[in-house]
Amino acid sequence: MLPLRYLRQRTDVKEFIFIGTYTENIKFGTGAILEGKGEGIYILSFDSSTGKLEPYRTVTGVVNPSYLCLRSDNRFLYAVNELKQYEGKVCGSVSAFEINRKDVSLRLLNKQPTQGTDPCHVCLDNTEKRLFVSNFMSGSVCVFPVSHDGSLGEAAQFIQHTGSSKDPVRQTGPHAHSLTFDRNNRFAFVPDLGIDKVMVYKLDAAAGNLTHGIAPDHVVPPGYGPRHFAFHPNGRFAYLINELVSTISVFHYEEETGCLAELQNVRTVRKEFSGQNICADIHIGPRGRFLYGSNRGEDSIVIYKIDEESGRLSYSGHKDSGGKTPRNFSIDTTGGYLLAANQDSDTICVFRIDEETGNLSQVDSMAIPTPVCVKCISLG
Repeated sequence: MLPLRYLRQRTDVKEFIFIGTYTENIKFGTGAILEGKGEGIYILSFDSSTGKLEPYRTVTGVVNPSYLCLRSDNRFLYAVNELKQYEGKVCGSVSAFEINRKDVSLRLLNKQPTQGTDPCHVCLDNTEKRLFVSNFMSGSVCVFPVSHDGSLGEAAQFIQHTGSSKDPVRQTGPHAHSLTFDRNNRFAFVPDLGIDKVMVYKLDAAAGNLTHGIAPDHVVPPGYGPRHFAFHPNGRFAYLINELVSTISVFHYEEETGCLAELQNVRTVRKEFSGQNICADIHIGPRGRFLYGSNRGEDSIVIYKIDEESGRLSYSGHKDSGGKTPRNFSIDTTGGYLLAANQDSDTICVFRIDEETGNLSQVDSMAIPTPVCVKCISLG
């Protein structure tokens, strides 16, 4: 059992927020070094009637748990440990935890090396029998079998990307940034910032392996730096946020073949913004009406309305993120709130979502040191 620092316990609260943080200094692809000030994985209680956060528990002893993933039944949580070295190897690691539903504590099950450096994203496929980790700095994907008890077996597959692109600092080699499955669990999409491609893999759900070359990769213009990918709930449209040029690409998606056809490319920053900006996260509201993307530099959340027939975007507005460098953000389990992790100002900000316009109004904030990832669960 990992050491726990209790803050406040409330047995009447059923919604909780898990926050991944940087606990140690980390050197980014830009060359900048961030001071990690977090203590581990923070757990907050959340009142969805008011949008208010309260401290609940901190799980310490977890190093750089920068991105988190929850199993659909909320029994297990997985965290990448964003490292360049693990147990003497040039790689990071991934940790598996069991969630105690009675007191919302975490029990460490095991860890596995990710075979690549700086793992930055982790997810399960729809069967939840395999876990997929994207290693950013080395540009690779590692696949792990998930046991019945939630623990992780040794890596079953490792895929190394190759290549480079236009930017002399950010794109000298591959940088796999995330992995997203379509709703049918047939194809996996891996935006690689370093080589300006969305790599497309066919998933063998029975074996849990990824095969490249069945569907064509999507190549973006040089210097775009693709980062995160999201599907519309109807499965017909997909959206890609391009970190280095601050745009969102809109695609028609062919579910049978895995092919993407670009429909539109829109800005993420205000027209009058003239500073430096890089994008981060992208999410679609559960009703499929609005899309949100985060800007680091402008420090904002851009809001677009989605046309349900064409999938195209029309501008709805911007909202300042309430802090500096909004990294990951999430929409809570009710669909009524957006929670943003402002990495460089050490805050989590809560925004109420207007159902009609998609616009955001801030209702709360909480100090959390170097927050990176926000995941919401309901234990009702």
